[in-house]
Amino acid sequence: MSDRIPVRLVETFEPSRPKMKAKSSDNQIHTRSFTGFFRTLRVAGAGVLFLAFFGTVWLNWGGRQAVLWDLAESKFHIFGATFWPQDFILLSALLIICAFGLFAITVFAGRVWCGYTCPQSSFTWLFMWCEKVTEGERNQRIKLAAAPWSLNKLLRRSAKHTMWLAISVLTGLTFVGYFTPIRPLAEELLTLQMAGVSLFWVLFFTAATYINAGWLREAVCMHMCPYARFQSVMFDKDTLTISYDTARGENRGPRKRDVKPAEAGLGDCIDCHLCVQVCPTGIDIRDGLQMECIGCAACIDACDSIMDKMGYAPGLISYTSEHQLQGGKTHLLRPRLIGYTAVLLIMIGALALALMERPMVSLDVSKDRGLFRENNLGQIENIYSLKVINKTQQRQDYRLSLVDSDGFQLQGKTELSLTPGEILDVPVSVAMIADKPQSSSQTIRFKITDSDEPQINSVAKSRFVAPMNR
Repeated sequence: MSDRIPVRLVETFEPSRPKMKAKSSDNQIHTRSFTGFFRTLRVAGAGVLFLAFFGTVWLNWGGRQAVLWDLAESKFHIFGATFWPQDFILLSALLIICAFGLFAITVFAGRVWCGYTCPQSSFTWLFMWCEKVTEGERNQRIKLAAAPWSLNKLLRRSAKHTMWLAISVLTGLTFVGYFTPIRPLAEELLTLQMAGVSLFWVLFFTAATYINAGWLREAVCMHMCPYARFQSVMFDKDTLTISYDTARGENRGPRKRDVKPAEAGLGDCIDCHLCVQVCPTGIDIRDGLQMECIGCAACIDACDSIMDKMGYAPGLISYTSEHQLQGGKTHLLRPRLIGYTAVLLIMIGALALALMERPMVSLDVSKDRGLFRENNLGQIENIYSLKVINKTQQRQDYRLSLVDSDGFQLQGKTELSLTPGEILDVPVSVAMIADKPQSSSQTIRFKITDSDEPQINSVAKSRFVAPMNR
């Protein structure tokens, strides 16, 4: 019998690290104030977006609100252009372009949309700033949350919620103001005369802003936003994501500033937990890329400030790729990113061309329910209703005619004059002047042409029905 090698079970234990609780006793994440390049970039970007959102609605253009989606009149004014329901395909194209733009930026730099321009994130940062102003810094807010109710706590909480509600009401009013003229809407709100549908939607968006940015916050990003679920399928090993350099940072641990990490057997991470304290979703980026990370780079700014104080090189936490973390090189140009970018550019070009070629007059034709009739001259007639829309901002004169419709004659009013944005229903009849119809149902084409600018025209087709035994 051969000798057996004795086997001894050896249990190894990895030293446990104390986990910092992201939430305080009030079950809320209290972020710490910080400064840095990415924070400045985010504040500047959010400032531009807030200025555009809250300011554009008050601009006038040609005697009307510059940007107004007038649902009652089915007209969408965007500065000097007016769009109609017939132009809905352009809005669909714009939404598709935005989707592909989001895909492209996600492939390139991960979830930066969430961290820098998403309304949920932007309003959440704004509401957290209100907390800082009214309740103090992070440690003060945590103590206030754990403290029993007092006059001081009541006043601070009241001030915070007053600021939240003021921002929420302004947001609700502004959003509804893009669909209902903002000036009379604001006057109704200030005089407490607002009612009906306008009041409902202002209150709805006020409540949505107050609840989402004030109470739900990270829960929206972590549990309600679908983008967090499917973003990973667009990542590859060259996608720039916020990552912790484990090889450089471990072993982590506190030390004095004048102690060199290598001599103490430590990495560059001093385990200060500052990256956790500034994170709006309360994660520890040192545990690796997580679904909850919104790519806001708060942890980068916080960590770089500590590296600067310790005299270490920045970038322990940084925007980097999996390839770069493994010692390789990030490939910026790659098939997936090139494909998304190419499709995006093609669609933007197609939309621009469609906007330039968009007809400034619209013509729709609907045939009368009756099949046909015979007029006083013994000719077969069909009755039609034409809907003409002047899409320009000036009064226009038009001329109606038939094109490529030999053997037919248009009867009725053919000279039209429409005011800016006017919709006119025009009843006309078409008589068959040919001796015998080619078939029982033939295609005829109506054309409306601007009297002064013939290049502005629109063509619509319909059917002409006639008896074959005539």
